[in-house]
Amino acid sequence: MANIQSLMKCPALLPWLSPSSVCVALLAALSGCEKPGGSKPGPPRASLVVYCAAGLKKPVEAAAKAYEQDTQVAVQLQYGGTGTLLSQIRVAGKGDVFISADDGAVADARKLNLVQEALPVATLTPVIAVRSGNPKKIGSLADLLRDDIKFALANPESASIGKSVQAAAGDEWPKFTARVAVMKPTVTEIAADLSIGAVDAAILWDSLIGQFKDIEAVHVSELDAHAENASAAILTASTQASTALAFARYLSALDKGGQHFSAAGTRPAGGDPWSPKPELIMYSGGVNRPAIEALLKQFADREGVDVTTVFNGCGILCATMKTMGESTSPRFPDVYYACDLCFVPPVAEHFPEAVLLTETDIGIVVPAGNPKKVVTLSDLAQSGLRIGLCNAEQSTLGFMTRGMLKSTGLLESIQKNVVVEVPTADFLVNQMRAGGLDAAIVYRVNTLAGSEHLEFIKIRHDGARAIQPFAVRADSIHRQLGFRLLDFLKANRQAFEKAGFQWRGEEKAIRSDSIEVPPWLKQK
Repeated sequence: MANIQSLMKCPALLPWLSPSSVCVALLAALSGCEKPGGSKPGPPRASLVVYCAAGLKKPVEAAAKAYEQDTQVAVQLQYGGTGTLLSQIRVAGKGDVFISADDGAVADARKLNLVQEALPVATLTPVIAVRSGNPKKIGSLADLLRDDIKFALANPESASIGKSVQAAAGDEWPKFTARVAVMKPTVTEIAADLSIGAVDAAILWDSLIGQFKDIEAVHVSELDAHAENASAAILTASTQASTALAFARYLSALDKGGQHFSAAGTRPAGGDPWSPKPELIMYSGGVNRPAIEALLKQFADREGVDVTTVFNGCGILCATMKTMGESTSPRFPDVYYACDLCFVPPVAEHFPEAVLLTETDIGIVVPAGNPKKVVTLSDLAQSGLRIGLCNAEQSTLGFMTRGMLKSTGLLESIQKNVVVEVPTADFLVNQMRAGGLDAAIVYRVNTLAGSEHLEFIKIRHDGARAIQPFAVRADSIHRQLGFRLLDFLKANRQAFEKAGFQWRGEEKAIRSDSIEVPPWLKQK
């Protein structure tokens, strides 16, 4: 419109312009172009507000610039002491990512419900920083208390490193606060004081040593023991979680943000390789499907990733993994959620650790009213019954059922009544509701949806219980993503209980090779 307005201000020019020239100018104005042939302005870019601990400024600033170039997502960085930033986040009530210098700050933020996911990005170690050549011959924390030493500390109320120093000093902390020459809110401020010679020493993160002139590091055991994990945490207030998580994944990736942390003298945490939209492959026993199917979609949408899930009997899933051979196969699962512990040992080399999430009873399901008067396992041997079982070679439930029937001496007498064997128990429930079966052995959770038409009878046997373990593959390139999925599932306990499972998710992880298979399930 500016071109048209200029012409209207200069009417003497109008007789010299052809009608086509006027049309071109008018079209350009209406289309938002500055001149004929110009391109339309692009859509507004996404923009992230990121609060970053001051000690991480150099690598984060470089990584953010590279991220903007790679993704066209703008990153607005705000720096300060970790404690100060937490206060700002609480007051502002907005923003997307909080990059802290220590785990304690993330824990504090979680207590205040300020953050959700936290991705480790680097490891920071506090060191005594001195002038180049160490002219004062400082070699220990005790040396800082000498009368000839002026040293600087970051305030523990505002900066993470101040808390680390306080922890390392222990009972001696009052002596340090009495002798400190300079105490400032951020670690970068005291680093600057040391660089210009205002003090003889300062306690800094090792990542800052290469960023200031004329200083060097002195490592001492007391401080080495208080190394901290710097993390990128997603703010609860963020309205663009998938975009914020993508930036956090970029920062933690060795091949992206990790390069900038390394260049700044900081040890990167070693996150998953960068991908704008990674694919997580999950193998899951069919029994888990009612509880997790909707949760997996929620997780994928929030993370901005693809989750490809294969539901089947665990016998089939384990056989598929063995057929693939090495886990280098691109379709080898990243995570495995089994129907029971007994199907973890066969793949323990790939999934060395398991977390028990849920459990469910195994029992006999009959039509409502129990017309055949089935009460115990032995009742399934009565003449004329139509029995349904899961296949012992294909499914966990079938394998466990066969073990129980063998241990009670009932396998042969009940097997003669079996009219169908299937990979998963949901098929048996459907056939029973259609009138094709008199009884079947299933998980309790399989009967929840049709409880008004069915009756569940718990089997009196030590093996009539299945425990569902979740495991992340040891060499998965999406290992961090896999553990975030685990955390997401654990945060949604109510979905599992609503599906009929008993919760076990608060227990510690167990080693897969330590799982003892009960005698009736051991294969000869």
